[in-house]
Amino acid sequence: MNLKKLKYWMFASVISFGVLSCSDDVKEPQQGGNPTMQIEDQFANVHFGDLLPFEVSVSDNLPLSTLTAILYFGEEEVSKTIIRTKENGKYSGTVAVPYGKNIPDGAATLKFTLINTTMKKVSQEVTVPVTRAPYPYLILVTADASYPMLPTGQPNEYAATESFPSTELPAYIKTPVVDSKGREIIFGWDEGEGGITEGATTDISFVSREGGVYSVTFNARTFEASPFFELVLNEKKMEMINKENYQLDINLETGDEIVLEGLTDWWVDPDFFAREDDKVTFIATDGKYRIIANPNLNYLKVEAMTGNDLATLQPDGTGAIWIIGDNIGKPSVAENAVGWNTDKAICMVAIGDKKYQMTVVGGETISTEDINFKFFHQKGWGGEFSNETLTTKSDLVFVGAKEDPGPGNSVRDPGNLGLYKGKKLKEGNTYLFTVDVSAGIDKAVLTVEER
Repeated sequence: MNLKKLKYWMFASVISFGVLSCSDDVKEPQQGGNPTMQIEDQFANVHFGDLLPFEVSVSDNLPLSTLTAILYFGEEEVSKTIIRTKENGKYSGTVAVPYGKNIPDGAATLKFTLINTTMKKVSQEVTVPVTRAPYPYLILVTADASYPMLPTGQPNEYAATESFPSTELPAYIKTPVVDSKGREIIFGWDEGEGGITEGATTDISFVSREGGVYSVTFNARTFEASPFFELVLNEKKMEMINKENYQLDINLETGDEIVLEGLTDWWVDPDFFAREDDKVTFIATDGKYRIIANPNLNYLKVEAMTGNDLATLQPDGTGAIWIIGDNIGKPSVAENAVGWNTDKAICMVAIGDKKYQMTVVGGETISTEDINFKFFHQKGWGGEFSNETLTTKSDLVFVGAKEDPGPGNSVRDPGNLGLYKGKKLKEGNTYLFTVDVSAGIDKAVLTVEER
């Protein structure tokens, strides 16, 4: 063995000996002691939403560490409380019982675990029947007054019947505290959830079709409530997704008559609908669409779908093209400009042969002095058209580029549309923006036609 190998062997041996020596020094902690606990029986009349009190007597001949109380619904842990147990004696605390939507009455499990400083532990489980409280009333709270909501006789349903000051009644709902374990539960509107949620304090937008005396109802288990502004499209009820918008995913065919109950004199998007007297007809291609109704704007927004998802532009040119950016909006740019808010993106109508179109009116749905929007592959950030994938021969509208490729004033973010210097759209005139991707989505052609 040469000297270099000998040194390496000796070094490795020393390391191995050191590791073995250290390993010999590491010992598992020895558990000891005899932790015991006695749980007071105090788990009657427990309701969802309670702060459930408990009291446990603990002891050991070695120092104790912690007492943990965990509440389970089935096998799911829903609440936990940890108490530091410094010495033998009686300890008390509370564990929160979730309120929750649509949780049926049933038996929960409350598990107590006592651990001493050697990590020896003992556990004990208690079955806790939990029911929804039979509140004698709920409280409807508006900015100016509160109204009692009394049981209607239907399970968990309450109603306030009054001569309310308006057909529009923003309000939230709260429960009374029924016993020493109970707490006040508040129900309000959650924009993210798109509905009534426990713990939210934003007002619920109740709306009655008729003024005077009417009833506001609420189900304390299902969170169903009324009255709301209802919209029905072709005999299908639209879902309220927030205070301003209602939504329905529906299959439509070219020529289908559109019957909308709840909105009168609504703005008809000429890309998707045609109106003749009181009759409105769907004129886009057959397919599945998401219809979003905004009663404040009297507007039906139409978005193409593929299955249960919004459509996107596919490599073969099928799907959808979306518009995001400034100086454009439906039913008017003044009331509802898209801007760079992807939630407000406009879906172009597919007109066949891998072409997509949008109709706008100068001074109404598009600004006349300037435009600054672009075309995207989806309703959101991601794939988009630039000056390298989109061209136009229009002498009115240019496709922006980092360097000026046209007759002046066309330098801007690649793909953003603009009006050439000295050009503007005519007030009241109609313009058709068409994107043709039949030669490939990287060889798109924009045409702008004035009518």
